[in-house]
Amino acid sequence: MPSFPLTGSVTICEINRDLIVAENLSDDRSQDTYGKLLGMVFSPIPFHSDQTVLPSPEQDTEQEHGSIPADNAERKGLVAALQGILGHPLKRFFHPSDVNMLLEVDLHGVSWHHHKHIIAFISGSNQVMVRDYEGSEGKDPCILTNELQRDVKVLEWRPNAGRMLSVACKGGICIWAASFPGNAASVRSGAASFLGTVSRGSGVQYILVDFLQSPNNEQISALSWSPDGRYLASASYESSSFTIWDVAQGVGTPIRRGLGGISMMKWSPTGDYFFAAKFDGTFYLWETNTWTSEPWSSTSGFVKGATWDPDGRMILIAFSESLTLGSIHFASKPPSLDAHLLPVDLPEIISLTGSQGIEKIAWDGSGERLAVSYKGGDEPYRGLIAVYDTRRTPLVSASLIGFIRGPGDHPKPIAFSFHNKFKQGPLLSVCWSSGFCCTYPLIFRSHSLP
Repeated sequence: MPSFPLTGSVTICEINRDLIVAENLSDDRSQDTYGKLLGMVFSPIPFHSDQTVLPSPEQDTEQEHGSIPADNAERKGLVAALQGILGHPLKRFFHPSDVNMLLEVDLHGVSWHHHKHIIAFISGSNQVMVRDYEGSEGKDPCILTNELQRDVKVLEWRPNAGRMLSVACKGGICIWAASFPGNAASVRSGAASFLGTVSRGSGVQYILVDFLQSPNNEQISALSWSPDGRYLASASYESSSFTIWDVAQGVGTPIRRGLGGISMMKWSPTGDYFFAAKFDGTFYLWETNTWTSEPWSSTSGFVKGATWDPDGRMILIAFSESLTLGSIHFASKPPSLDAHLLPVDLPEIISLTGSQGIEKIAWDGSGERLAVSYKGGDEPYRGLIAVYDTRRTPLVSASLIGFIRGPGDHPKPIAFSFHNKFKQGPLLSVCWSSGFCCTYPLIFRSHSLP
């Protein structure tokens, strides 16, 4: 029987398919429940949730109006040239409602460092919080703000690069790096002189070391690092092209397929493949050896969530008009693009919750736990996160474990993500609308327990 948290309770963790609840958030309760097993407790981080809500489409459109520079015509292709001549009207003709649909996309608003117990999340429309659970500097998070960092949409830690964080915002990408006494972070040579802003907080300081400027001051709404950390892919719902940045050089190369604005991108864990989806219902599988692509189209709306399996041989996809996930399986080794799309049923989303659709998905690095949030639902199930036990043999199957309830009155998950390198098992971190970022250890027999 799936675990169900009663209204008024809060979830603490999972222990062997049982989701443990308490009456309220408490480090003492967490210590008694899982702290003795893991040797640490993940305290909830409070933040001002009213600032995390994305601006309304009307506000976003008003902010954009008249902000596009006159050098649009430098962009290649007929559509780009016409945009430069006619300005916003043509852009709105091709992407009339992408800004509305962006609110439905699973934007990556919380990110764990790949090798350390450091979490970063969007804590306001223009700011990011960073909390180091291993640090000795106290419990106060570090706050990253800068005049360049406006309308933050996505963030992601850079792999294999110490403590370096990319933040997608209006007009480009902020690159922050931790700075230590005797080992100060350095601004990229040739970068603008207004960089170098120091973060606020009592712990490790972060320096804004670079700002990668997007074409035409576009709002960056998608990011994905290559697994080796050399390249960063970025895209905007305002554009049909994405950019591959050589971050060390500060140089970006645009790549275009189709006309629709881009909803999301995901580099595979092995780096062999790259996934890019558009708001017009199309999506593309790329092999990164020669950057050849294979187009796909959907009859179930646009892709609003995607997550790779640990081996990079399959990707799970959530569509805007479906209660069933899709799984794309590659039939051959890289760089082959031969693949099959198969359904992954989550029947309880309909039968138990009465939901109207899937909102967000996250898959942990072991491939054993899947987190799913959903639209609406009957009153007792509204605002919960469903947790599934998943198997790949080789097709994906999912068994419902139960539901996670956040703190506060009528909480809803704003963003969530797994820490994939925690040795004792998956850690699921959730930013709730009630103003807390909570971390839930999912402990089961193949990890910590005998």
